[in-house]
Amino acid sequence: MPLKSSRGVGDVFLGAVVALSLLTGGAAAQPITPHGTAGAMLAARDAGLRGDFPGALPYLERLHRADPANMPVLESLIITQLALGNIPAAVAPARDLLGRMPNNHAASVLLLTDAFMRRDYAAAQALLEGSARSHPLLDGLGLAWAALGQGRVNDAFESFQSFPADGGLGAFAQYCRALALALVGDAEGAVDLIEGPDGVGVETLNRRGVIATAQLLGQLERYDDALALLGDAFGPLSAPSLDRMRSAFAEGRSLPFDVITDPADGLAEVATVLAGALASGGEGAADALLYARMAVAINPAHGEAWLTLAQLFEDRELHDQAYQAYGQITESSLLHVPAQIGQAQTLDSRGDLPGAVARMQALVGDNPDSVIAHQILGDYLRRTDDHVAAIAAYSTAVALVEAGGQSPEWRLLFARAVAFERSGDWPAAEADFRAALDQEPNQPTVLNYLGYSLVERREKLEEALEMIERAVAAEPTSGYIVDSLAWALFRLGRYDEAVPHMERAVELMPEDPILNDHLGDVYWAVGRQREAYFQWRRALSFGPADDLDMDRLRRKIELGLDRVLIEEGAQPLHSGG
Repeated sequence: MPLKSSRGVGDVFLGAVVALSLLTGGAAAQPITPHGTAGAMLAARDAGLRGDFPGALPYLERLHRADPANMPVLESLIITQLALGNIPAAVAPARDLLGRMPNNHAASVLLLTDAFMRRDYAAAQALLEGSARSHPLLDGLGLAWAALGQGRVNDAFESFQSFPADGGLGAFAQYCRALALALVGDAEGAVDLIEGPDGVGVETLNRRGVIATAQLLGQLERYDDALALLGDAFGPLSAPSLDRMRSAFAEGRSLPFDVITDPADGLAEVATVLAGALASGGEGAADALLYARMAVAINPAHGEAWLTLAQLFEDRELHDQAYQAYGQITESSLLHVPAQIGQAQTLDSRGDLPGAVARMQALVGDNPDSVIAHQILGDYLRRTDDHVAAIAAYSTAVALVEAGGQSPEWRLLFARAVAFERSGDWPAAEADFRAALDQEPNQPTVLNYLGYSLVERREKLEEALEMIERAVAAEPTSGYIVDSLAWALFRLGRYDEAVPHMERAVELMPEDPILNDHLGDVYWAVGRQREAYFQWRRALSFGPADDLDMDRLRRKIELGLDRVLIEEGAQPLHSGG
C-alpha cells in the first residue's frame, strides 16, 4: 500500500535540515539567534546535513537554552531527541512546541510515543482527539488501540472498521482488528478475519503476521495448518522461537499468543509497518526513522522495528547507531542472523574488516546450517585475500543448499568461482563460472568475468568475445564490461575495432586507472603513440589499483609498449619495436 508522510518532508533529512536552513537561509535577513550562538547554529546545521544526530544534539540544546522561543531550533531539537531515542528528555519541549504550533508533526509523534510508552491510553486519546497529528494511519489506528487500552472494546472495533474496506489501508486495519481480537481472547474471530473470503489474506502477511496466525491456529488445535503455514513462509529456516513453535505444533500443543501483549504493542505494529513502507518508498524515508524509533520505544522487543531502524541508520552512515540497533535483536529472533550480518556490515563500513570477519566467523559457529552466513563470510574472507578460506566457506554454503535438494544460485557459484580464480585454480573457477551460467545464462556479470578471464588467459578467444558481447548488450553503460569487449578485440588483434569501445569505456569511467591504461595500449597498437603516453600518465595519476602493475606502467611510459613486450619475452605489436 502506498503510504506517504502527511508532513511531506520527502527526501529532506528528517526535517531537521529544513528547520535549520531557516536559521541560515540569509543571516542578514533573519538574525533570529542571539549574539554568540552563530557558531553553534552553523555546527548544528552542518551536523544535520551530515545526518549526525549525536553531533547535532549539544549544539541544538545550546541554541534552545539561548532562545527558547525559536521554533525551528525547538523542532530540530525534538526531531533529534526522538531519532536518538531520548523520549523523556524531549517531552517538555514537545509540549511547548505543540502549544505554540498546533498540529506540529515532530511534537505530535514524540508526545504520542511518550503516552503509549507509559501505557497512558487516556493521554494518547486526548492527544489524538486534540491537535496532535502524525500520520493518518497512525492517528486513526492509534485511536482504536487507545480505546482498547481503556477497556472500550466496542469503540475500538468501530475505529478499526472505520477505514475503507478496499485498498492497503483497509487490509492493514483489518489485520490490526484481528490482532485486537486475539488480544481479547477471540482466536476464532481473529483467524476468520485473516482467512475469510473478505479477510486480510494469508498471502499478504509479513513475518510477524505469519507467526501471529500460526499461534492462533495452534490455539484452535489446527496444528497441521499451523505447521503448513510456517513451512510455506519460512521453509527450512531455523531459529529458537520458530523451532519451539514447530515442536509444539508437532506434539499437538498450543502456545500463548504473544506477538502483541497489550494495545500499546498494537500501535508499535502500526508504526513499524509505516516505517517500513515509507523507507522502501523513498519519498517518505525522512519520517521513517521517527516511526521506527517510535515502535522500539513502545515495544523494545520488536525485532522488525529494530531491523528497520538499523537499516535507516546505515543509509545515513550512522554506523555506531546502526550497530547498536542491530544488537537489540535477540538470539531467539528470526532476525538474529540478519542482525548479526548487519553488525558485520557496520564494522566493515567503519573500516574494521577484521572485525567484520570475526563477527561472521562467530555467526557461522553459532549457526552452522545458515547458507547466507557462510556465503557472506566467504565474501569478507575474499576481500582479505584469504581465498582458500573463502572457498571453504562458499563450499559449505553450496553443500548446505545441495543437501536441501536445491541447486546453488548463480551468485554463490560466481563468488566461489572468483575465489578459485584468485587462488590460481582455473579449472575449478571455470567450472563454477559455467555452472553459474547454467543457472542464469545471460547474467552480464558472469559473462563479463568469464569472458575477460579467458581473454587474459588467451584461451577460447572467440567464445570469450561472444560472451562479452552478450554482457555489453545487457549492460551497455557499464565501463568495465565495455572495457572487456575492447580488450577482447585487442587480444584478437582487431585494434581498429577496439578503439571506439575502449574510448567509450573511459568515457563511462574517466578516472579508472585500468581503463585508462588499456586505452593507452589500444592507442599504441593503432600508432597513436602520443595519445598512448598521455593515457598511461593519466592511469599512473589515478593509480594504484588492484590488478594494475604500476611498475610496468612506468616502464611503458619510459620505453613504450613494444620494448616492454620484448623485455617480457613477448612479440611486439609493431615490427622493429
